[in-house]
Amino acid sequence: MSTHAWILLGLFLSVLLLTVKPLGSYIAYVMEGHFSLGGKIERPLYRLCGVRHDEEMGWLDYAYAILLFNVLGVLAVYALQRLQVWLPLNPQAFTNVSPDSAFNTALSFATNTNWQGYSGESTMSYLTQMLGLAVQNFFSAATGIVVVIALIRGFARHSAKTVGNAWVDLTRITLYVLLPISIIYAVFLTGQGVIQNFDAYKDVTTLEVKKYDNPKNGPDGQPLKDEKGNAVTESAETQTQTLPMGPVASQEAIKMLGTNGGGFFNANSAHPYENPTPLSNFIQMLSIFLIPAALCFTFGRMVGDTRQGWAVLAAMTLMFVVLAAAAMHFEQQANPLLTQLGVDPSAGNMEGKETRFGIAESGLFAAITTAASCGAVNAMHDSFTPLGGMIPLVLMQLGEVVFGGTGTGLYGMLVFAIMAVFISGLMIGRTPEYLGKKIETYEMKMTSIAILVTPLLVLLGTAIAVMTEAGRAGILNPGPHGFSEILYAFTSAANNNGSAFAGLSANTPFYNIMLGIAVWFGRFGVIVPVLAMAGSLAAKKRIAVGAGTLPTHGPLFVTLLIGVVLLVGLLNYVPALALGPVIEHLLLFAAH
Repeated sequence: MSTHAWILLGLFLSVLLLTVKPLGSYIAYVMEGHFSLGGKIERPLYRLCGVRHDEEMGWLDYAYAILLFNVLGVLAVYALQRLQVWLPLNPQAFTNVSPDSAFNTALSFATNTNWQGYSGESTMSYLTQMLGLAVQNFFSAATGIVVVIALIRGFARHSAKTVGNAWVDLTRITLYVLLPISIIYAVFLTGQGVIQNFDAYKDVTTLEVKKYDNPKNGPDGQPLKDEKGNAVTESAETQTQTLPMGPVASQEAIKMLGTNGGGFFNANSAHPYENPTPLSNFIQMLSIFLIPAALCFTFGRMVGDTRQGWAVLAAMTLMFVVLAAAAMHFEQQANPLLTQLGVDPSAGNMEGKETRFGIAESGLFAAITTAASCGAVNAMHDSFTPLGGMIPLVLMQLGEVVFGGTGTGLYGMLVFAIMAVFISGLMIGRTPEYLGKKIETYEMKMTSIAILVTPLLVLLGTAIAVMTEAGRAGILNPGPHGFSEILYAFTSAANNNGSAFAGLSANTPFYNIMLGIAVWFGRFGVIVPVLAMAGSLAAKKRIAVGAGTLPTHGPLFVTLLIGVVLLVGLLNYVPALALGPVIEHLLLFAAH
């Protein structure tokens, strides 16, 4: 790995770690009810919505509230897409989105996945982008955070029947954390050059005349085809280009901060209107990890031992450094087949990358966005080297616990922590315990469900896709890379990441429905067991630390936790990885 890459990685981690304690303390302060501006903002909202803010919920009622909230979000986003042609703020007069694409998008944005099988600048009206997608960017991020707060309360409380009030938690995290930071962030992005307007798209005159082949239509207006079925084209030229406009900065801010990732434009953060400068690129990377890292300190503070939070953060950071360094290293290796053709190998693998960012920034961005369940991209992952493309896959397949999404990363890691203390208890013949709570049969059943539901969705979905004509029809590159495209799609969907290899034509009824199912059950198939554990732990009495208690704040536990994440989280996918990126890597160098 180059010196520049090491400096970039070191600078990124240094700035990130400086934000952990202040932001983590603030989130704890807000969620414990200490910051409410005297209730001047909250209480009118509660009265308007009929919320009894002074009553807490058991875990089941909390789960019902979260599910209801997200189902209503799905219905609202679906309706906006299906009606947008008749609604305002549609200067390009975009037609209604197809039912299967609207179904997929509604589920995707409500679950913090933000998978996009469409081009935003040619599909969604400004109203749909703002009132549908951007609003869900806030609410889906808030959902992940409040779920982990409920789990933290389960550890912190004893002999309790409640884990909080879902409506109050959602209101506080949105009003006092996500919204103010996003406003400041959006102003910064606008200053960097990210656009924010409601103008119609603009046609501009280019410096050069662009020549291209245009499909030729017959008298009936349909495209003509030759005897082989190929489209008949005719030469054409133009000196104009259409520039898309829109309220981008406001959506870009919460897209990154809430680890959403859905871009206003098809090119996402590779588009200069979304990510115009090296500084905006660095801040976008930083903002992805900002809340997931800070929540580790929030966890330690709320359970009364900040060392616990630092231990979890250490495990996340160590895994991230190794995998991010690997991603940048693999992308700095030249393609041997291109080298044989005379391409300078010292440039590394620049295919699919913005020259204004380069390999180090692109490789680090790819590692961050797939580690954090964000899914935003500033380079084409489909063009990465086989092993370079495998790193984003691995980061997602670990369960999105290496920082992970807002809230989801921490509760996923705490699930693995429960598994770690269970395994250590078996090794020493003692009832496992974590933070003074005994880990018993019920917790292990919920842990097993939370860990296994995602691999089941990924591997079963991939198997169905490769065995059906509709699934194989979307593959751009046959062979192991095509298999990787499908594996990546289902890995991204079920783990609520949303990024794509982009070589897969996924905007079809088959993939829209299959991936929609994966994103929904990948989200709530984990959230419900986590909330069930929160309720069970909150009801338990706290037990005193004894001589046989495993310390869960030192290097030994950090090592054990990393080992469990790697062995339990990743082993499910090793055969699938061997069929995709590993074989592709071997074939590439065998040809060399």
